[in-house]
Amino acid sequence: MKIVVIGGSGLIGSRLVKRLQKAGHEVLAASPRSGVNAVTGEGLADALHGASVVVDVSNAPSWEEQAVREFFEKSTGNLLTAEGAAGVKHHVVLSVVGAERLVDSGYMKAKVAQESLIKASPIPYTILRATQFMEFVQGIAESFAVGETIRVPTAGIQPVAADDVAAMLADIAVEQPVNGTLELGGPQPFAMDDLVRQYFQSVGLARNVVTDDESRYFGERLQQKSLLPEANARLGKITFKKWVEQNAAVGV
Repeated sequence: MKIVVIGGSGLIGSRLVKRLQKAGHEVLAASPRSGVNAVTGEGLADALHGASVVVDVSNAPSWEEQAVREFFEKSTGNLLTAEGAAGVKHHVVLSVVGAERLVDSGYMKAKVAQESLIKASPIPYTILRATQFMEFVQGIAESFAVGETIRVPTAGIQPVAADDVAAMLADIAVEQPVNGTLELGGPQPFAMDDLVRQYFQSVGLARNVVTDDESRYFGERLQQKSLLPEANARLGKITFKKWVEQNAAVGV
């Protein structure tokens, strides 16, 4: 089976490509560096020729509201049009748990718009919404910095390892489309302030972490369940403790 991975050189895409190749599939890792640009449409027709499945794990280079919306709308529109012409049977996309709940986030609004385009298309699809990646925990923590203090809310967060996301996408890619949305979270929920403290302690960084429920997550005031998956979500296998043990020493 030929599977095209849009964003195939990124954090999730590179892992996904390796898994699919190991399973014996013909895999094309498509990205601007390989001459395939979904935003402009460059190289799409050739890349999708003979493909059965397209997995879109691409991400916008800017989080500015207008720019990120244009990225997802143009790339998704071009992909769906090219897939229709190529006879692609399954469009898989990676999205974010709780995107519709983060109403002040331009990025999340753009992801919801992307999902709407996919649902309105005649191409059979599966949307996988994942929680925040464990690989991003330090960046999330640093986003709460006010001077030397890290001010973090108590809202729930259930981070998932990139390897678990890639594993689920690899399974979805070879299954029948669900024409709906699936959710994936990490094995364990945390209060965000506790998670940040655990992370800094685990990697040996002395940071002053203060609990502050007025502190905003990329401009958004979180509710307790804003970032948490539904009760029927699938769960990854890699615990945060195990992930830190495996990755902190190499600076992932």
